[in-house]
Amino acid sequence: MKFLILHGINLDMFGKRDPAQYGTATLAEIDARAQALARELGVELECFQTNGEGAMCERIHRAHAEAVDGVVINAGAWTHYSYGIRDALAILTVPVVEVHMSNVHAREAFRHHSVIAAVARGQIAGFGADSYLLGLRAAVAAARGSQR
Repeated sequence: MKFLILHGINLDMFGKRDPAQYGTATLAEIDARAQALARELGVELECFQTNGEGAMCERIHRAHAEAVDGVVINAGAWTHYSYGIRDALAILTVPVVEVHMSNVHAREAFRHHSVIAAVARGQIAGFGADSYLLGLRAAVAAARGSQR
């Protein structure tokens, strides 16, 4: 089984950006932890980050063509307004799990709404880097459940 973690805009700045909200783990460290979990779960994992909305949509389109088994996405600020990314995700027929390192519901009001939520299996927020690990576990469990 193959899974994809998508990191959106500004997330390449983890470890440098607002450590009170996002902690001190770098994106490379988060990806390494996710890869270790993927090995433990016996699945293949690709991690992808971009600051370009079009590049994100193109990677999601490729995920459809590659028949990935599940997607974990932290779209960053795109979560709140990118109908393009939302529509690209809606093309997928596999579990999509939305994750956020901070508790977006305890932050500024504009962060409380996700345009992605309607096409996601679920959302995990507020557990720092562990949000990605919880999201990967959820995506794998959902994909394995749909194979039965």
